[in-house]
Amino acid sequence: MVTQEQRRRQLAREKFLRQQQRRTEARQKAKVRNSVIASVLGVVLVGSLALYTTGVMKDDKDDKANASATADPTPSAVKDPCEKPAEGKVKTQTWKKEPAVTIDKSAKYTMKLATTCGDIDVALNAAAAPHTVNSFHHLAGKGYFDHTKCHRLTTNGIYVLQCGDPTGSGSGGPGYTIPDENLKDKSLKGGVYPAGTVAMANTGQPHSGGSQFFLVYQDSQLPPSYTPFGTVSESGMTVLKKIAAAGENTGAGDGAPNATVVIDKATVTKS
Repeated sequence: MVTQEQRRRQLAREKFLRQQQRRTEARQKAKVRNSVIASVLGVVLVGSLALYTTGVMKDDKDDKANASATADPTPSAVKDPCEKPAEGKVKTQTWKKEPAVTIDKSAKYTMKLATTCGDIDVALNAAAAPHTVNSFHHLAGKGYFDHTKCHRLTTNGIYVLQCGDPTGSGSGGPGYTIPDENLKDKSLKGGVYPAGTVAMANTGQPHSGGSQFFLVYQDSQLPPSYTPFGTVSESGMTVLKKIAAAGENTGAGDGAPNATVVIDKATVTKS
């Protein structure tokens, strides 16, 4: 998955290009107006230049007004839809190697994320992603995800909530990595991770997943490089959409959620 900084730079470049295009169009329109005025009135150079300048400055003001209107609200203006986190501390334990696979690959497993914004239930696909599901079974059993913040929300281009980093920085992990799995899942049609998908985040390199994962709340165009290993329940999707509606804190479409999303308790159970 692209880093938060790469996404922010991409959005900034796109915004700059849109502004430049609007300014160029405004200048061209102004030049046409000036030519018409000059031909009708003769020597009115001062008036034409004044009109040209006014047109460009107005476009600049419109750009600022449009940017202000479309940007996400500042954190201080957004009502936090979530509750106060439960008391407790994040655990910092790490492991040197991936735990041995001990889950039953033919059984059904469910992960429950009891968050400050509501419960998010995830049906895990042990048959297609045994290493991933086994790792989550291990980590949840150790309380690794308890009291951790979901540190990233994207609201432009891709639509995901990212969690699973005890440091909250986007660079934390359990000390080991797990192999990529299930990258040819039939649900990933046309390079789209459909809403409800739960998949592993990684560094951009093969087999670099650790503990960080993302939950897709709206169909998102992504390369098939992120292990899909679960599906969010209908009630869990309602929680995700509530979090997404509160926006993120940069206004650029990629930042920390304005909602205080903390996983009070994560459990993985066999059914």
